[in-house]
Parts: sequence; C-alpha cells; structure tokens
Amino acid sequence: MNYLSVKNLTKMGREAPLFENITFGLDDGDKVALIGQNGTGKSTLLNCIAGTLAPDNGNVVLNKSEVENGKLFSFLPQTPEYVPTNTIKEHIFSSDSPKLDIIRDYEEACTLVADTSKTNNKLQAQNEARLNALSEIMTEKDLWNYESEVAAILHTLGIFDLNRKMKELSGGMKKKVALAQVLVEDSKLLLLDEPTNHLDITTINWLQEYLANTKRSVLMVTHDRYFLDAVCNHIYELENKKINLYVGNYSTYLEKKEIENEIAQNTDRRIESVLRTEREWLLRGPCARAGKSRSRIDKIHGMMEHEKFKDTEKFEFEVNGRRLGGKVLEIKNIAKSYIKGNGDTKAHVLKDFTYTFTKGEKIGIFGDNGTGKSTLLNIICGKLDADNGEIIMGKNTKIAYYEQNPTFKDLNLSVLEYIQETAENITMSDGKTIGAPRMLERFGFVGKILYSPLVSLSGGERKRVYLIKLLMSNPNFLVLDEPTNDFDIFTMNILESFLTGYKGCLLIVSHDRFFMDKVAETLFILEDDGTVSKYVGKCSEYLEFRKEQKKEALLAQKEKQAIQKEQEIKHQISENEIEATKNTIEQRRRTFKEEREFEKLEETIFEAEDRKEELEKLMSGREIDPNKLRELSKEYGKLTSELETQYARWEELGNLKHN
Repeated sequence: MNYLSVKNLTKMGREAPLFENITFGLDDGDKVALIGQNGTGKSTLLNCIAGTLAPDNGNVVLNKSEVENGKLFSFLPQTPEYVPTNTIKEHIFSSDSPKLDIIRDYEEACTLVADTSKTNNKLQAQNEARLNALSEIMTEKDLWNYESEVAAILHTLGIFDLNRKMKELSGGMKKKVALAQVLVEDSKLLLLDEPTNHLDITTINWLQEYLANTKRSVLMVTHDRYFLDAVCNHIYELENKKINLYVGNYSTYLEKKEIENEIAQNTDRRIESVLRTEREWLLRGPCARAGKSRSRIDKIHGMMEHEKFKDTEKFEFEVNGRRLGGKVLEIKNIAKSYIKGNGDTKAHVLKDFTYTFTKGEKIGIFGDNGTGKSTLLNIICGKLDADNGEIIMGKNTKIAYYEQNPTFKDLNLSVLEYIQETAENITMSDGKTIGAPRMLERFGFVGKILYSPLVSLSGGERKRVYLIKLLMSNPNFLVLDEPTNDFDIFTMNILESFLTGYKGCLLIVSHDRFFMDKVAETLFILEDDGTVSKYVGKCSEYLEFRKEQKKEALLAQKEKQAIQKEQEIKHQISENEIEATKNTIEQRRRTFKEEREFEKLEETIFEAEDRKEELEKLMSGREIDPNKLRELSKEYGKLTSELETQYARWEELGNLKHN
C-alpha cells in the first residue's frame, strides 16, 4: 500500500532551488531516511510533505483511503512548537486523533468521579454514568491495550507528572514530550526531523528499538549513523537538487556510494581520453570536419558538456596545537546540589568528584538527562561555581568551551569578520596554513554566505560558525557540549577527523553513539545519586556492558524470588509429607506431558513476575487516579494468588525425576 507520493516537487532556497522536480514514494512498512549535506533541503522537504510549507512547484499526495478513525501521519518538526501555559497532558492530547480523544475523555471522567469533594450526589451520578459510557466505548473500540501502550511510552520516556507546565520543562524534556505526542498518535506514517536531538543515549536506544519494530512507516532526517543502520531499509540522498534512492541501511548506502563514485570517475577518465583526440580534430576547422557525420559532432559536444564527478575532498584536519604543560587540569572534591520542589530537600548532581587530567586524554561524559553533564562542564570551565571543592588549571592549559546555546555580542558582523576576530589563519601539523575562508568552506559556508551577517543565519548555522571560531583559537583543551546536534553527517566526519588527530585533551558530551565511539576513549559515568565513575572503553561497549548487567541483575532477582518461594513452600510441608513426596518421586519420572507443563510453567512464572513488578511501579505513580488504582490492585491480587498456585505446581513437578 502506497502512503505517500511526491511528484515533481521544487522548492527555492536563499539563492537557488534547494531541489527541483524530485519524485519518490513511500509504501507500507518502509523505514526511510533522508540524508544530505546541510542546506540541501532535508527539513524543507519534510515540512512540504507535512503541509507546513508550500512547495514552489509539484505536489504531495497522501493516501487516506486506508485510514479509518485515525491520522495518516504524525509530524515531529526539528523545533516543536508548544503553548507555554499548557500542561504536558494538554500538549500530548491536543492532536485530532479520535482514539486519543476518547482516552482523554475517559481519563478526565475518571478524575471527575474521583474528586467527590467538589460534586453533589446528582452531579456525581452523572459523572459515573459518563464514565461507564466511556468505558463501554473503550471496550467496543478495543482501546484498553492502546491506553496501556500510551502509558508505557510515557513511562519509558520518563514522563510521569502530566500536570507540569510546558514552560517549566528543560529542553531535553520538551523534546521527549513532543516525541511522545507523535508516538502515541494512532497514525500510519511517522515524519521525524532529527528525533534524537537533545535526547540522552538511553532514550535514543529505546527509540531505535521502537522504530525498528513498529509496523508504521517512517520517513526521517537524522545524523545518528547507528540509528540509520538499525532502523532504515531505504536511504534517499538529496544531492545536486535531485533525490537518489539506495535500498538498504546506511552501511549499504556507503558501499553502493563508493561503487557509484568509482564508476563515475572511470567514466570521466574514459570521456577525457576520447576527447583528447576528438577535441583536436573538432578544433581544426570546417575543412578538417568535412565528411564527418553531424551525430559524431553532437556526441563530442555532449562529452564536452558532461558534468564531471565531484568527489568529497578528503580533509585531513590536524593542527599544530599548543603545548600542554606537566599539569593539565585537576578537579578536587567538587560537589553541586540544587534545591528540589518546595525547598525542603536537596538533589545532588555532583558528589565529591576528584580527577586529574593527563596529556592527550579524550573523555566522553555519559548520563541520562538531568544527571548533571552540562553542570559538570560549566563548573570545569568556570561558568558555574561548585558548592565545594576546587578546579586547578595548568599554567599552559587553554580551554575552549563549546556551549549548547552560545551567545554572540554583535550579530551584525559578517560570518568571515566574526571568524577573523579570532584569527586570519590556522597552522596545520605539516606547517601549512589554512585561511579563515577555507576553514569556513570545510564546514559548509561557501559563496555569498561568508559576507552575510550573523543575524541572517539559522540557529544551526550560527552554532557551526561558533565552533569554527573556537577551533581557530587553537586551544589545547577542548570542552564540547552536544556539538553534533546541528551538523549533517558529512560535517561530522570532518569534526571527527579533527578530534581523532587532536593532540590536546578532550572532554565531550554527545548523544551520538557513533561519534562518541570515534573520539572518546574513556567515559565518565554520571549516576543518579551524584557520584561519577570511570569506564575505560567505547560508548557502545559500555551500553552493551550495562545491558548485560541489567539482564544479570534481573535473572539474579528472579532466581532469588524462586528460591525464597521454594523455601516458603517447603516450610509449609510437614516432615511426613516431605517423606511421602520423596517416596512418590522415587517411584516414577515426569511424563512427557508433565515435562512440557514444567517448561511452560517456568515461562509463565517469569512473565507473571515481570507483570507483577510492572504493576508495583504503576501503582506507585503519583498521577494515577483512584479508579485505575482499584483496577490495578485487583489485578495485582489475582496475579499474586495465581503465582502461589503456579509455584506450588512448579515445585511439585520439579521434584519429579527428569524424563
């Protein structure tokens, strides 16, 4: 089933078309990524498809014939809009999804029924009647599972207090709420523009698995290369105002692109070889061309007008850096905490952290949103005071700090003037110098934009200019806070090239796992209690290590529960019953049917224990209403009773001899 058809779409950019007459489609189950260098129009194309931008030519056809009581697509823009005074709940349920409308009405009815102190008996009866009617609709439309899925998405994203105002949320939490709104909508197609920006690595891992397993079609823009490999089965590349399809994930795209480039280079060499002879003949004049066919002449002209292949120039970016002294940077017992809520308690972000940096260390900082990654960087760079402890800077240490939200003193400066404030040139490790215009070109700033004022740039473009200015200052200690959010894959490759050859110290926060794997050799792990631990290895290795730890802990917990239950059951059996059971066991082995029952019981018990744990978490939630709590409590009691019976039978079969 085709969900999307784009036909002959054209959209103008600042000075020229971003793309011209592009045509492509999207079918049921497709997981597609749009890639391309900054400025090729990836986000613009998504907005044209979503209807928030009008194309200059062509049309977008969305197939709504297969959609019943739902939406065809859900759109996550790069910068989601929100009403500051709205609550999280109001924002998430503000879409026009019929199923979400019913669930919202049901939740509101539950709240009204529970709030008996503000209603009289007559009004309470009306509220209960409305709740019963909505419950029947939920059953009729099979929405109970859908409601559970919505709750699971919110819980996984760490969205618990639905009554918080949007204006109170951090940037990362706002992105999570916007993402939740898109994912909970009952739509067939997801349009996602940089869905991983501002998310922590744990959430990105979950989103990656969710999108890889969802039955919905996906069209997204992202620079996360692990994400592209795990989720996508098609890659569309925007290049030279056209769109090209590559079937497969990002790794397959790279392989095909390399072959395609090699063929193009061979074609250029063959044409140039032919033209060396034919051009001489053609330029001899009319007499020399006598008797030659017109088609041959046209063919030669066609060869001469052939557009040559332009390979992405390799940019070995290694500067002749400042020398670091014997002492680089020392952190001594720093601590930082914030007052929570009503001011009664403190939240420890950092607790008694000590570390001494040595020459050439490249350290990544890992932690979920809210664990204090940016706080640690701000303290090290002197932007924020610690509650306790001290930072001792080496005599020759020069820090350059890339902040998430940099400030610009004069936005009327041109891009080139802004860079040249710091340096006209930078010296490379081989002794050669690169001028400011060349550096800007390497990061995607070419032509008239060099002389455009900073005020005319997008937020992402300003951040790239800001990074170039820092690199031109030639620091020997780089501190980078989410430098990859506004970069395309090609620009990130250039930055990775610089950082891998960088001789100074590097301290970096990034949600991009591929990027972290390339540039960071060690990790600082920021825990929820404010402690900081060290892990030697790559980010992907740590994620796998943590995953295994979680599995082992869960298995150990289940084994402990099984042993405790077994001991409880044994304690309840008298010595005579134990002896009688032993005699019975000695007389026979498990039958084939009992063997299958025993195996099935183990699986059933583990699943029931998982659900029991899930119910305990749900019942401890602050936002849960009394009616829902009663339902969960009833299920919890029934499940506990069933588990007792299942454990007893499992014990009985387990004591029989294996067949």
